[in-house]
Order: sequence, then C-alpha cells, then structure tokens
Amino acid sequence: MSFSTLGLSKPIVNAVTDLAYTTPTPIQKKAIPIILSGQDLVAAAATGTGKTASFVLPLLEKINRDHISQEHKLRGKRIRALILTPTRELAMQVEASIANYSKNLDLTSMAMYGGIDIAPQKQSLIWGIDIVVATPGRLLDMAHQRALHFDELEFLVLDEADRMLDMGFIDDINKILERLPKERQNLLFSATMSDDVRGLAKRAINADAKEISLTQSSESKSKIEQWLVTVDKDKKSALLSHLIKELAWQQALIFIETKHGAAKLVSQLEKRGINAESIHGGRTQAVREKILADFKAGDIKFLVATGIAARGLDIGALDRVVNYDVPDQVDDYIHRIGRTGRAGASGEAVSFVAKDNFRNLCAIESRLGHVIARKEFEGFPVKKVVPVSILNYVPKNKR
Repeated sequence: MSFSTLGLSKPIVNAVTDLAYTTPTPIQKKAIPIILSGQDLVAAAATGTGKTASFVLPLLEKINRDHISQEHKLRGKRIRALILTPTRELAMQVEASIANYSKNLDLTSMAMYGGIDIAPQKQSLIWGIDIVVATPGRLLDMAHQRALHFDELEFLVLDEADRMLDMGFIDDINKILERLPKERQNLLFSATMSDDVRGLAKRAINADAKEISLTQSSESKSKIEQWLVTVDKDKKSALLSHLIKELAWQQALIFIETKHGAAKLVSQLEKRGINAESIHGGRTQAVREKILADFKAGDIKFLVATGIAARGLDIGALDRVVNYDVPDQVDDYIHRIGRTGRAGASGEAVSFVAKDNFRNLCAIESRLGHVIARKEFEGFPVKKVVPVSILNYVPKNKR
C-alpha cells in the first residue's frame, strides 16, 4: 500500500516522498481513509508510530480540495482546523510537519503558544489561517481578546489527549469546546486510552465515531529492550556515569522527578566529564528550544528532563531513555519508553529502581504482563529489597 492508494492527491504524496516516506505506518493506513470519509475518530497509538501524519495529511487533503474548488474563502481572524497540543514544543513540531507536508499547496498554518509575545501571533491571524496548532491557554487568551473566532472552524484535533489531561488542561479544553461550532469533524489521538481520556472523548467526539487502538502492538514492544538496575538513591548518579562510560552510550534522554534534581544531576555528570543539559519548567522557552535543538543535532549528548517538561518532545532517532526516577503512573512509564524504538527502529529503556520504587515497579510489570530484566554491574551490588514482583502485586483497588 502507498500513500496515493489511501486517497491523497499528488502534491501531498510528492511532499511525503521527498521526506523519504514510502509506506504508510499501520496507524496511517487505518486513520487516513476514516478521516477522509468525514467520520469522527478516536485513536490510541504509541509515540513514534506516525500518528501526526495520520491526521495532518488527510486534513491537508480536505482543506486543499475546498481551495481548488473555491468552495470556501476564509475570512479574517478565522481558522479552518484547530489542533490542540499539551506543550509548546509539540505545537511547534506539529506545525513544522504541516509545513513540510503542505509545501506544494497554497495553505497557511501557524503554531500558537505561550511564553512569547502575543502580538506577532495576533498579527498572523488578521487575514485568517487554515490550520492553527495551539496550546489551550494561549488559544483561550486569543479568543478572549477577540483575535480569533471559531465560526468557520470545521476540524478539531485533540493530540496527546492523555498528556493534556495529565497536565490539568481539562477546564481549558471544556471552555474551548463550548466555543466551537457543533457541526465539525473531531479527531482524538492519545498514547493511552484511560478512563479520563474516554470521558473526554464522550464530550468532544460524536457517539458514532470510529475507534482505532494500536497501543498493544507486539512489534513495537519487541523492538524496545527494557532492563533495570536496583540501586540506592545516593548511588544513582555514580551508576549513570558508570553506564555511560562503560557501555559507551552516545546519547540518552534521562527522566527525573524534580527540576532541582535535574540541575544537580547535570552538575554531577559534568564534573565527571559528561556533556549534559536539562529541560524543566524553570527554564525559559528560548533556552528550552535551544537545548532541544542542540540535543537533536547531537551537540548535547545527555538530556535530563522532568516528566512535564518532556511531554510532547519529538526526538527522532533516540537510542535510549533512562528512568533515573521511576514514575508513579504506569502510563507515564509506557509513554516514556515509547520515545525510543520509534518507527520500527530498535531502542533501549533503562530504569533505576530504589527501595521506595517497589510498588511502582510492581504496577508497571503487572501492566506489561512480564518481568523486566534485571542487570548487575560491578561496584553496584543488587539490592535484594526489590524482588521479581509481577506474581505478588495486588492493585490498590483490589486490596
């Protein structure tokens, strides 16, 4: 199957081909025809499966058809499609994809997010924009200032819906939904399909929507090698440095709990001659963008990120993620490890497990349905306080 057989026109197929995309991914094969048919869609797909193209390409196709037929002329301060994302970084990345895919089309798009001057964004909206990719807070600011109206909106995409809910955007999302036309096509994409996500889908998506779930793909699971090391909290930094040097790691995205911890770990790594930087909520948007660009370019080898700051980061060929701190939520673990092994590539997910992480580990292994491999390293003895856990874990709601 090719992109042209999915119903996409030649200018879009040519743009995709120029990016060396030859065969649609499973989520693209399923989602693109549904969206082109005009149906609402709820889709669960792991990070790295090509989900951005699965909704951007058919949106471009549908909007471009109207442009060619001249059936729709956009008025000032209006938009045709709205894509909501949880973070500024993801908004920029999605808009960059739109620009690449639409290079042969006469369409307009923009990313709209906070942390920068609002005036240039307001100016860009004056003549109308076909597709806006926005974070909820900045979008509401624009609406309150009457810089943006939704009466011509036809398409709504909720991207990374689980992340938006985790970050507390539910009230903003509900306020946005109240402002939108009732007649519209709705698309919801999420890495996980929790009860909260399903609740959001009931409010935003038509009851007869199609549903796709590719989160349990055995193919994607098998390409991520997961293993853990049990270690005392105060030995984590030394262990990380040891693994980087002894295993000759070239790059890694390292998840940590707090911004104070991130800054401290970077300092510890640099004292040992390891090039590292951190992304967290205490850094300005400009600094975060520069650090992320340097990490993607390979100028920064090891990026330490708090969970919230890392949400929505799109880093292509990432060899490895490290859970320096094991997350409290199983969905966070699954989302994190999904940042490696993307688009069919192999990847590695490493976790440091301390004594007080035992319950989190139990929950993770119970969800995965298998035990995560344990490894030992000289100078870092195995801590017997963390046994193989999947067989004796009892969820909280069953106790």
